[in-house]
Amino acid sequence: MGHENQTREIQFHFHPFSPILEVQMFIFVLFLLLYIGSLLGNATISLTVWAERSLHIPMYFFLANLAVLEIFYSSTVAPLALVNLVTMGRIPISFAGCGTQMFFFVFLGSADCILLGIMAYDRFVAIREPLRYTFIMRRQLCAQLALGALVLGFILALQLTVLIFHLPFCGHNRITHFYCDVLPILRLACGDTRMQEAMIFIVSVIILTIPFSLISISYIFIIAAILKIRSAEGRNKAFSTCSSHLTVVLLQYGCCSLIYLRPSSSYNPEMGRVVSVVYTFVTPVLNPLIYSMRNKELKDALNKVVRRHLLQ
Repeated sequence: MGHENQTREIQFHFHPFSPILEVQMFIFVLFLLLYIGSLLGNATISLTVWAERSLHIPMYFFLANLAVLEIFYSSTVAPLALVNLVTMGRIPISFAGCGTQMFFFVFLGSADCILLGIMAYDRFVAIREPLRYTFIMRRQLCAQLALGALVLGFILALQLTVLIFHLPFCGHNRITHFYCDVLPILRLACGDTRMQEAMIFIVSVIILTIPFSLISISYIFIIAAILKIRSAEGRNKAFSTCSSHLTVVLLQYGCCSLIYLRPSSSYNPEMGRVVSVVYTFVTPVLNPLIYSMRNKELKDALNKVVRRHLLQ
């Protein structure tokens, strides 16, 4: 009962990036532009895939799902981060609010990483088995894979969040971050955190190491298959669609691995905050740019949708 009363009273404060208001305002404008760009870019991709019948194939189904995930993922972090930039971190977040933000951050981030692994499998089947592709990647399987990414992300996020927020918190509750991330919150706990650290490692292996290993294996076979394609045009098209996905994978997995696949004792709050900016603000806005710039089908479909609406 005492622990419940204590948790109700706990509030967390976010440490500002800089004590100088002008610097905070500059970061605020930068983050706001990135966030708006992310919303517009990912909404454009998801709506284009939905509106254009020629894009109703597995590759673009997963891309649209990724775009929707990115919208919710960045919206979990950005609004509160922007408010705290303006107020110099003076507005606290409640214990329950922090737990909720962490849950959705881990849930959507995990589903995002798993979905990137599924997209690699889709490209693998498309290039290795082009004649059987539509039979293997039928609509029902695609829906099950997308739903599976969400379900696995939900289960991992729920377990990790409950485990961390069952710890006692005492002393100062100032987070050296701009959202309720796992490791900065764990550093504020004053109990034994070994079980939570083990759980963080297990979750990181499941959503980072295993999918990235499968993606790497897939790309070894994909590259071997592409090199067997006789026409230069066919090889270029295959490399183009795969290089977009690979660029996104390296950005997402690279930055997340720097933070979560290291011992908790070696976590550097300042470095963690800077690297987190990449996968919470930069990557969500880069994804639609990377996919649209390197994908002729998507660009053509977008132009077609725009022309259709302008002529109406």
